[in-house]
Amino acid sequence: MPYEPPTHTVERSLRAKTGAKVVAGVDEVGRGAWAGPVTVCAAITGLRRPPAGLTDSKLLTRERRTRLAAELTTWVTAHALGHSSPEEIDELGMTEALRLAATRALTALPVRPDAVILDGKHDYLGAPWQVRTVIKGDQSCIAVAAASVLAKVQRDAMMAELGAGCATFCFEDNVGYPSPTHRAALEELGPTPHHRLSWAYLDSLPRWQHLKRTRIPQGTTTDLEGEGQLGFDFTGV
Repeated sequence: MPYEPPTHTVERSLRAKTGAKVVAGVDEVGRGAWAGPVTVCAAITGLRRPPAGLTDSKLLTRERRTRLAAELTTWVTAHALGHSSPEEIDELGMTEALRLAATRALTALPVRPDAVILDGKHDYLGAPWQVRTVIKGDQSCIAVAAASVLAKVQRDAMMAELGAGCATFCFEDNVGYPSPTHRAALEELGPTPHHRLSWAYLDSLPRWQHLKRTRIPQGTTTDLEGEGQLGFDFTGV
């Protein structure tokens, strides 16, 4: 499917309006998964021409993503990844887990960004970071697209490693997201140590409902909290 390549338009505008010299693109992967961490990548690219074919990781085949990630690793000025574990997601909720993972990624960069372009409409990062949210930023902004690809490939590799110890769940294929194979394994074997135990999928597994964790929300929540928890969502695979 044809798509418009990402540009530096948002970054140039942010630099002009705020005086920011270092701008990081930030994107996440794994928010709607039933198992595994949520992973956030922060990427600094400058204003250089990107590798050919760069776009939102979800628009690329696995093979193309893998090749592009290898190229991006040396092309970006800097990048870093942060993760929040299933235990942290269960304890904190998704919004706080995303903030934690993003903060870990941003603080791991060799230079502190003056501003952040965050994919999506919700600023889950907040102060002290200067944030510009961009809906579908992973398709329109070069730095965010780079972060999208690097985060996706890294998390996929992590899930494949985790899956080696629980082959029935086929994490190397579904990367922790809902799938018929994943659900069948859950019904038979129950959740692994890699599963999120506060997720609503356990409501439809009577044999394992007793394992569900109930989190008491603290403060104001957003629709990030429930997104991706119900039904079968293959969009993140």
